[in-house]
Amino acid sequence: MQKIFAKNCGFLQRIPYSTMKKAKYLFLSLLSVPPLFGGAADWPQFRGPTGQGHAEVDEAPLRWSVTENVAWRQELPGEAWSSPVLSDGKLYLTNAVADGEDHSLRALCLDASDGKTLWDREIFRVDGGSAPKIHKKNSHASPTPMLDGKDLYVHFGHQGTACLGLDGKVKWKKRIEYPPVHGCGSSATIEGDLLLYSADGAEKPALIALDKRTGKLRWKALREADAKRKFSFCTPLVIDVAGQRQIISPASDYVFSYDLEGKQLWKLHYPDGYSVVPRPVYADGLLYVCSGFNQPILHAIRPTGKGDVSKTHLAWKTNRGTPHSSSVIVTDGLLFMAADNGVVSCLDAKTGELHWKERVSGACSASLLLAVGRIYLSDESGKTFVFKAGKKYEPLASNDLEDRFLTSVAVTEGTFFIRTAKAVWRIGK
Repeated sequence: MQKIFAKNCGFLQRIPYSTMKKAKYLFLSLLSVPPLFGGAADWPQFRGPTGQGHAEVDEAPLRWSVTENVAWRQELPGEAWSSPVLSDGKLYLTNAVADGEDHSLRALCLDASDGKTLWDREIFRVDGGSAPKIHKKNSHASPTPMLDGKDLYVHFGHQGTACLGLDGKVKWKKRIEYPPVHGCGSSATIEGDLLLYSADGAEKPALIALDKRTGKLRWKALREADAKRKFSFCTPLVIDVAGQRQIISPASDYVFSYDLEGKQLWKLHYPDGYSVVPRPVYADGLLYVCSGFNQPILHAIRPTGKGDVSKTHLAWKTNRGTPHSSSVIVTDGLLFMAADNGVVSCLDAKTGELHWKERVSGACSASLLLAVGRIYLSDESGKTFVFKAGKKYEPLASNDLEDRFLTSVAVTEGTFFIRTAKAVWRIGK
């Protein structure tokens, strides 16, 4: 839960830090994106409890290496880029393990205290002869799983979705086929009794809602767009605007807002945007959405309109230093974003005015993390760079795990859980 609102709120360092942070977190979470469930020890979905990269913790690791500040390291077979999720001292992941030409799509649970495997289950099996090709930066298990306090939900895109008890027993499976391009990269999210995910493939792109209790299809909202390249990979975000829940779902050519019945509320056009990856962020009344390839543009949107709001509800936009892959952080009126080449920009979140721009890392895909007043940026080589979340660039640390790194970090008090190509690491306590 680390990333929840420690940065969106710009918590003060002392008074004391933990008191100010938790009070502000509780207040603002009621106004924007409530946490999925749990307390500060839980990290239940992609980018944490609110899906926005904020960790509500009083302590976080600053320095580590392959030998320093490592509590444990657990090697895993297979190739998967899903991020870990955490609850009640247990770490949950998905995996894709090659078996000849086929792949075994799996869910597994590790003991967070020592990294030992508690259970490991095959959920689906991919026929290597008929499986669509995936992008070189993708895997057959890239979407991050979800927890709701009682069950684990795993999503493999067009290859299937399933619900498991926390003991690993399968409760239901569901497969809704669509023609993927480059595989699947978007995670699902939970809202009430709905499990929501994007199905933006080569044809008939849509947002899909399943009943999380049964796996039955509740509704399918086809995109009202005519994009040339229909495929995208964006994880939806559910927000509260004036007491109404909105499902924010960026896709090719448009970002869409839907109500919980699948009815479109509004949309905003970004011409020729496609292969959208960064998850949206919502803070202080503005929604921040990146438009994907070829030229990524960050849009700051007032999510209060109806219909096509392209000409009426755009607060500002920029195409300078905008990411194709990494999701942004907004905290204390500042927006931080990392371009794919490792150049980080700090902007005024209300106006888009640039405060600073620095080359911080190498090529990066992982989303930014905020914890205890620091931004954490991990690049694809395994290095994590730490700097202050402020109007001036102040680097604090550089850490190297010497292994390929595309995932996002899971957090609990004083601890990071990091998945690299070869292993899962517990950093810190």
